[in-house]
Amino acid sequence: MLTDSFQRTIKYLRVSITDRCNLRCSYCRPEKCGNTSSNFEHIQHNEIMTYEELLRLASIFARLGVEKIRVTGGEPLVRKNVPEFVGDLLSIKGISDVSLTTNGVLLQDYAEALKAKGLKRINISLDSLVPDKFSKITGRNEFSRVWKGIQKVIELGLDPVKINVVAMRGINDDEFFDFATLTLELPVHVRFIEFMPMAFTTGDSARNRILSSEIIEKIESQWVLEPIPKAPSSGPAECFKIKNAPGTIGFISPISRHFCGECNRMRITAAGSLKPCLLSHDEIDIKAALRSGADDDYLENLIYSAVAIKWKRHEIENGMSPDGGGGGIMFRIGG
Repeated sequence: MLTDSFQRTIKYLRVSITDRCNLRCSYCRPEKCGNTSSNFEHIQHNEIMTYEELLRLASIFARLGVEKIRVTGGEPLVRKNVPEFVGDLLSIKGISDVSLTTNGVLLQDYAEALKAKGLKRINISLDSLVPDKFSKITGRNEFSRVWKGIQKVIELGLDPVKINVVAMRGINDDEFFDFATLTLELPVHVRFIEFMPMAFTTGDSARNRILSSEIIEKIESQWVLEPIPKAPSSGPAECFKIKNAPGTIGFISPISRHFCGECNRMRITAAGSLKPCLLSHDEIDIKAALRSGADDDYLENLIYSAVAIKWKRHEIENGMSPDGGGGGIMFRIGG
């Protein structure tokens, strides 16, 4: 069993399979950073973790007590053979839950194959329901494809289908009612996420940030939100529903109500680092050990070392630098 210095048991692994993405979201991978172009250098193909390497590590994590795995990126669906990888993860003894986070652009193309390989849960990032605004936020005119992908996974019966909305003042705060209305019309689980300071957001984070309490107040001006009891295995969202709605509304509050005390996750980056905390500068290169022929006992000890340096909590509200490992760049770390 993996237990960190603060007696948190690690049950959840996030696996980033690529740093590439087919969108250029303004808060993650903008076209420009200040007055300069942000033409990021991607990780070279031979430096990306192979599926075989990731499956070996996932098997070791499973023997140590990890039960849940989320596949992330970048945008994971830009990499070949993702459905097969999902199926291979689900075949590992001890892994009971594999999910996927996607921007939805390629979802319609892969939804049936993903379900056939055993995927049941999916998270789709969608910050606007207005096509023109979507294009402005993401740098790409792909709203129609994303929406068709959402409709497809609902049609196929994936459950839950979560829609992740990064709440940004002056950008999408006029759409909170529209997102809430979705839960009255569709069996989707909308999650409003407080805007976090990562690379490229330092100057805008305070101005753009809306705390969950303000979003709740806005939505409650129109509907009564009924609290949903939190299951022990559920994520960090505080969840509610509007009466008789098929969907739910959740609030993920890493700034105003941080959930570090309940954190049960580790990350593997696409470049092969073990990362104990999203905002931490600390990470351990496990790819080098894998490729130098390390046995499972050695790799297991590296995992224990990474868990041991897991932070008690972040210090964003106290002015902590957002420039964590991976350059503080979300698509390099894995969502």
